[in-house]
Amino acid sequence: MNDRSNIWIELNMVQSWYTSKTNRFFQKDDLLEPFDYERLKTDLKDSLYGQHIASEVVLKAVSGFMTDKHPSKPLVLSFHGGTGVGKNHVSNIIARSIYKKGENSEHVHVFISEHHFPHKGQLETYKTQLKQWIHGNVSSFPRSMFIFDEMDKMNSGLIDVIKPFLDYYPKLDGVSYRKAIFTFLSNAGGNVINQVVLDSWMDGEEREQLQMNSRDMETNIFKDVFNAKSSGFWHSSLIGDHLIDHFIPFLPLEYRHVRQCVLAQMAALNITANDGLADRVARDMPYFPPEEKIFSVKGCKSVRQKLLLHI
Repeated sequence: MNDRSNIWIELNMVQSWYTSKTNRFFQKDDLLEPFDYERLKTDLKDSLYGQHIASEVVLKAVSGFMTDKHPSKPLVLSFHGGTGVGKNHVSNIIARSIYKKGENSEHVHVFISEHHFPHKGQLETYKTQLKQWIHGNVSSFPRSMFIFDEMDKMNSGLIDVIKPFLDYYPKLDGVSYRKAIFTFLSNAGGNVINQVVLDSWMDGEEREQLQMNSRDMETNIFKDVFNAKSSGFWHSSLIGDHLIDHFIPFLPLEYRHVRQCVLAQMAALNITANDGLADRVARDMPYFPPEEKIFSVKGCKSVRQKLLLHI
């Protein structure tokens, strides 16, 4: 019971209790950015590469939710795709559009499956702690955001604990969750997405022609994550009861997108833009299929480390 994960959650529960008390005396609305559709649109356009489907769906979903004065349920987004394709990055973009401190806001709560819930034998303890954590934070600040990373590795019983908070209930134990945002990040469904994009490429279609319903992509993601026994989503009531608003595919990145990531990292490190250097770093990344080498195996993950080897 005394492991690092439990201590972390217990300490944060104390902090949550303290916050809920102090919020009775201090208004926290000043921590929210006035929602700006154009700002979110620009951020997605300028800092997200190769993900036109995710960009479009997130823009519409978040904008519609944030401008709805009386939402009927929390916003629930599920991001699917391989590593390094932008799932975490888009979560941060959403946070930047809502909170003045962006992803560093005290109202953005990130859970990583294997870090925060590592021991199967402590499932019941985790369930209790997670319920208390969500309840305490939303009761003190309704516009809270919860990000669950590695959902495909999370215990299905723990996932189902989240279910009541995502439903259409006006209130649970006196608290409304309808203004909260839940974002699930997962590699599950990545093979389905990769196959759709590869088939489209082989048929000579433009990448930008792909949409959510292209080749039944969203439906096949839904089926894949629901039926995969190795996934935490396996037969999950979150999916079975249709509480996830959007299953959003993140496409495998191509060389040109990796190159954009390299240039962005050069700017972040105050390195003078250099097309030759960007090309060398992008070419140094692994690609698939083995013969054609069209899509990046790791997306933009480790681009920064590769760049540092070349300077």
